[in-house]
Amino acid sequence: MPYDQALARRVRRALADHPAVDEKKMFGGLAFMLAGHMCCGVVNDDLMVRVGPAQYEQALAQPYARPMDFTGRPMKGMVYVGSEALRSDADLAGWLRRGVEFAATLPAKQARSTGR
Repeated sequence: MPYDQALARRVRRALADHPAVDEKKMFGGLAFMLAGHMCCGVVNDDLMVRVGPAQYEQALAQPYARPMDFTGRPMKGMVYVGSEALRSDADLAGWLRRGVEFAATLPAKQARSTGR
């Protein structure tokens, strides 16, 4: 199933002021990378947010948030957020802020050499 294009556009607009953010297709959807680390993404109709292990339980306590479990096993530190929780731009911005703040704590990844 393709990812929600309208949600992807909203995420792009909200992250436009972050120069280190790139897009990458993964997880059957679209991931947004900050300095080489995934901070959030769009899978089907859900926002995927990397909140980190310390904020995981707090994030899951929010309405319409659930464990990210596309492999059948939950990935601790990552949540899916249903569209019901993203109706306003302020709601979306709050979730994106969580992902950006966590990804910003990680060391920047080095570009990989192609061996050429």
